[in-house]
Amino acid sequence: MSFLEIDNLRKEFGGLTAVDGISLTVEEGEFITVVGPSGCGKSTTLLNVAGLQTPTAGTIRLRGQDLTDLPAYERDIGVVFQDYALFPHKTVGENIGFGLKMRGVDSEQRKSRVEEMLEIISLEGYAEMYPHECSGGEQQRVAVARALAFDPDLVLMDEPLSNLDKELRHSMRNELKRIQRETGVTTIYVTHNQTEALSMGDRLAVLNDGQVEQFGDPKNAYQNPETPFVAGFLGQSSRLDGVYSDSPGPQIETTSGVTFDVTPQEQVGDGDDVALFLRNELVGFATGDADPTNTFEGVVDEVDYQGRDVVYLVEVPELDSVVEVSGKRKHGGTDVLEKGASVSISIAPEDVIYTPLEGQVRTAEAASV
Repeated sequence: MSFLEIDNLRKEFGGLTAVDGISLTVEEGEFITVVGPSGCGKSTTLLNVAGLQTPTAGTIRLRGQDLTDLPAYERDIGVVFQDYALFPHKTVGENIGFGLKMRGVDSEQRKSRVEEMLEIISLEGYAEMYPHECSGGEQQRVAVARALAFDPDLVLMDEPLSNLDKELRHSMRNELKRIQRETGVTTIYVTHNQTEALSMGDRLAVLNDGQVEQFGDPKNAYQNPETPFVAGFLGQSSRLDGVYSDSPGPQIETTSGVTFDVTPQEQVGDGDDVALFLRNELVGFATGDADPTNTFEGVVDEVDYQGRDVVYLVEVPELDSVVEVSGKRKHGGTDVLEKGASVSISIAPEDVIYTPLEGQVRTAEAASV
């Protein structure tokens, strides 16, 4: 029995199906990240687990107890919302201690626990301040402390960093992981930010159209996507379709008639239609004496200068496609290619990512890894 079991969860709103048979299992102490495009069902799933919405079908079990029809206030679950939802008329200490007060904990015990939580979130001395006197990052930590103060079995976080600027978001990402490791609380973290999802999670669930496309190790999801959606959603890449063959291969012949040498994989067999992805950080510019394998001539169509990095859109007539290439700018140099420059691009066979063209959405058994 897993710590948390979501079994064939379905949620409908009138004629709209927001969650379409999601099944996931979570082990105690894990930090699970859930990522996907807007409208994929990630926040709806979280709200159903929290008890703030009622599933149309399916079951939710925590420590073996069926929570499906249990009111939110009877679930031992803490929630951190996107807008923090702090009480503006209450002090930081009162906000953190709110869940304890609702559970009948006496004032002395509440005070002690609030002080403990303030130390954990590195906001000692903030107990008498009000939310409007705190920065965005401080308010976010207060919201986390409130969710943790009553020692819940499970904490759910719904886009908690989306209102912060880039630098603060990065530092708070590390802070949240530190707090989770220190407390050991099982956490499900919903985000649309790929970097957060990949860097924070012990395991990663990728959702699409209300279903689980892939669930498991974040590194494996990025390097070995199981469906075209996962391959295209995680990272930046250019997609080509083709047919895989074992002989004289392994290789893929694209719809434009070009052949890529690749490395074999178990989920694809001879003659299968596949989607091929060229990750921009794995495509490079080739020199005249480079290995001609998977090398193509092109012209720089657009230059996206980003300071440290430069991203090029290279038109490759042979592929009948525009390929995105990520390059590093030498410090103090002037080596940024100009629009219209003739270039050769290449990618190693082991760096070519491909999946069955008709990728199957993960089943309940596959999701419960």
